[in-house]
Amino acid sequence: MDRKFWLLRGLRFFFFAALFVTAAVLATQALWNWLMPDLFHLPTIGLAQTLGLLVLSRILFGGFQGGRPGGWARKRREWQQRMAGRMENLSPDAREKFRQQMQNRCGLGWGSRPGKTAEEAAQQHA
Repeated sequence: MDRKFWLLRGLRFFFFAALFVTAAVLATQALWNWLMPDLFHLPTIGLAQTLGLLVLSRILFGGFQGGRPGGWARKRREWQQRMAGRMENLSPDAREKFRQQMQNRCGLGWGSRPGKTAEEAAQQHA
């Protein structure tokens, strides 16, 4: 593909990105100026302040669309798979010792309930 095609494609992307940012800034400014002065007696803000507010919220809270779809769920699933892989490599005695240590540290909800043996917990999950 030639350079002209890529240049036009890049310019179109830049245009739509700028349009999206402008729409987000204007919507945020309108909502702020509509709600905040009446509810909390805060001053109205301009476009530059609104852009700064959006950038600050991005830094503090991590995104306008929440990052990648399913980001936290995916990380949790990966962590569970890693832990399951590690547990498979342990001997049954080491696995039970690990469960007991985690239960003592974390309390209820880790592995099985207090007073249950590992066999009872395994039968319940099977």
